[in-house]
Amino acid sequence: MNILLKQVTIADPNSPYNGSVQDILIANGVIKQIAEAIQGQGDEINFGGITVSPGWVDIFSHFCDPGFEYRETLETGAAAAAAGGYTQVFALPNTSPAIQNKPQAEYVVHKSKALPVTIHPLGAVTKGIEGKDLAEMYDMYAGGAIAFTDGISPVQNAGVLVKALQYVKAFNGVIIQLPQDKSMGQHGLMNEGIISTRLGLPGIPAIAEELIIQRDIELLAYAGSRLHITGVSTAKGLQLIKNAKDAGLDITCSVTPYHLFFCDEDLQTYDTNLKVNPALRTRQDMVLLREGVKNGWVDCIATHHIPQNWDGKTCEFEYAKNGMIGLQTAFAAVNTVLPGLSSGEIANLFGLNARKIFNLPMVTIEEGATAELTFFNTQETFVLQSEAILSKSVNSAFIKVPLQGKVHGIAAKGAIVLNK
Repeated sequence: MNILLKQVTIADPNSPYNGSVQDILIANGVIKQIAEAIQGQGDEINFGGITVSPGWVDIFSHFCDPGFEYRETLETGAAAAAAGGYTQVFALPNTSPAIQNKPQAEYVVHKSKALPVTIHPLGAVTKGIEGKDLAEMYDMYAGGAIAFTDGISPVQNAGVLVKALQYVKAFNGVIIQLPQDKSMGQHGLMNEGIISTRLGLPGIPAIAEELIIQRDIELLAYAGSRLHITGVSTAKGLQLIKNAKDAGLDITCSVTPYHLFFCDEDLQTYDTNLKVNPALRTRQDMVLLREGVKNGWVDCIATHHIPQNWDGKTCEFEYAKNGMIGLQTAFAAVNTVLPGLSSGEIANLFGLNARKIFNLPMVTIEEGATAELTFFNTQETFVLQSEAILSKSVNSAFIKVPLQGKVHGIAAKGAIVLNK
């Protein structure tokens, strides 16, 4: 089947057509022709004002399959990802059983083949995600694991983590860490500060994040390996990572849309959808994280899509589970608070940088290339309605919030999926 995209703006720093308005002819999943005007060679899609970039990649999503399918499945997660503009997603290993061996990694890879997006399993660093003994990382790598992490239960033992960092060097692997020292503020419910004191809620100090980042940087320097810190929420934590990069370490980082959009002041309504991990920090941290994105200190936007069922959120704040869904709102949330980002910067933050970091094949918008594309508009208003949520869970603080920036769909795996 031939598809003709009419008058789209190309956002791809690696493409000779970057920044220009072109027609793109796609034939059987391949970009056959790019020209200023192509006539009558396929089913026309005339978006009007749409930008096309290489397909986006999310590096930290929980699809809950196997074991927690009442919260999300690979099928519903993939549908939400496609609606959010993602063509590839990394699925967390915090399942039951955990993704800790080759057959479990292959299970995700196999099920992904029939879905509109490619789902890469993230393999567990430790057996059972217990933080004690290393899991079968090389076998999982052979089975399709894209990187290794204990996900929402980050490795606390320094000896275990340094062994993992040394182990993955054999195949140029990457360890992903959530920056959380569980020995500090382990009963905390939100950021420790003026707002937590005012609300009477136990706090999680920023130093719990900053200490683990500094420790992991030291372990990385010792091991000479590769590390990605995701969910950075404090300005000092981001500065530590910037300093490590400047020192020549192979470290990268990502932030979430909700840490850029919200701060601890927003928790004064006790909205359980804003109970997340790492916690929402101060307004100053939020503003400085935005500056970090604009300055290029942040490599990727990671959705931290964590579905929770109704019972997990419709309860007292103390008992609510951490996390919110985010695949369908990630782009609009970031574009709303950072409207000055260029289309090329968006392409890098949402996909191209992740492809470099995690050794994925690069996608370029040029003739003869595979058509793996994301369609978006930075100027349109987008409001997420509950009935439009494609995830199984609806734990989002963005429902009915007017946002600027809309995803129109993706081209991937030889097909085009458009949003209604």
